[in-house]
Amino acid sequence: MESGFQGQNIEELLESGNAVQISPQGYSMYPVIVPGRDAVIVQKEDPAKLKRGDVALYRRDGGILVIHRICRKDEKGFYMVGDNQTEIEGPLRPDQIRGRMVALIRNGKEIDVRSLSYRLPCSIWLLMRPVRRPVSLAAAAVKSWLKRGKPPRGFCA
Repeated sequence: MESGFQGQNIEELLESGNAVQISPQGYSMYPVIVPGRDAVIVQKEDPAKLKRGDVALYRRDGGILVIHRICRKDEKGFYMVGDNQTEIEGPLRPDQIRGRMVALIRNGKEIDVRSLSYRLPCSIWLLMRPVRRPVSLAAAAVKSWLKRGKPPRGFCA
């Protein structure tokens, strides 16, 4: 499921210069944004100022609002990817961009997206996009192994 939102109020609030707190519903931005636990603060931003690694809120043509990370930007537009995805969406036009995530709220604590503790792991994860799936599967297997106290089926130790 996408990190999608319905509703014109979000766009109207952003257009009037307000910051908006949103609780994403899908798992496309997992593990950075966990639905039911995390929220994000989004502000209107000039699309020309957005860069690789920024998380942007955008509207798909005739569709929902989505919050994904910019994996690249060129003369054709923006190319977006969820942190839990490998497929790139784009190019998106600048007029589809509604705002940029400026903070992550985790367990009630606000994390500035400009902080090194946020940007460094996100940058590494973005670089790992081509190998995310096998890395995620391996991590899940190890986690399961540690939880059960025995190696996964077919694992040679």
